[in-house]
Amino acid sequence: MPADCHQLLTVYVAYVIAAGSPGPSNMRIMGVAMDQGRNAALTLALGVVSGSIFWGLMASTGISALLTTYAGALTVLQIFGGFYLLFLAFKAGRSAFTSNEKLSQSTSGAGAATRGALYRRGLLMHLANPKSVLAWIALMTLGIGPGASWESVAIILAGCAVLSVLIFCGYAIVFSTPTMVALYRRSRRWIEGLLSVFFAYAGLRLLMARI
Repeated sequence: MPADCHQLLTVYVAYVIAAGSPGPSNMRIMGVAMDQGRNAALTLALGVVSGSIFWGLMASTGISALLTTYAGALTVLQIFGGFYLLFLAFKAGRSAFTSNEKLSQSTSGAGAATRGALYRRGLLMHLANPKSVLAWIALMTLGIGPGASWESVAIILAGCAVLSVLIFCGYAIVFSTPTMVALYRRSRRWIEGLLSVFFAYAGLRLLMARI
């Protein structure tokens, strides 16, 4: 059925553009990959993937569309997400203003973040982003017409889940290469500074935006 294939292709292309474009989740994965290595970044990425799949399931059942009809609920999510991004901006900014020597001293006695903590960070980051809700509703609107079968919904979700793993884990793998890690070590303070500005901009924009 050419129409169905064309519809699926449209949904998948739209998802790749939405998920692959630089955003808070991708930027955080990049930072963790360069700073803490591939395994840590992959764990964080799996949290992001889980958040994306969750919103996909919600959109396919119509729950997220119902959420958008209640401005108060979405506003709470928007405010929470904005402040969480500002918290990330603060952490990155503090790191940018800390010398390598002081940072090494302050972290020498502290253990690295556990896999569970990294996974939760990635999951929370994606769940707290109301734009993810709206993006999935748009995707489902593109791919599901009146009377769509559950098979069509399952194909869309499965395909986007695979793409989600490829995109977010791809960021983790690419930015944990020796070249990227060496770049981070040379330019850590500049990179953390840029991340801080990015997160602050995204957080303030989310807080001030009208969804």
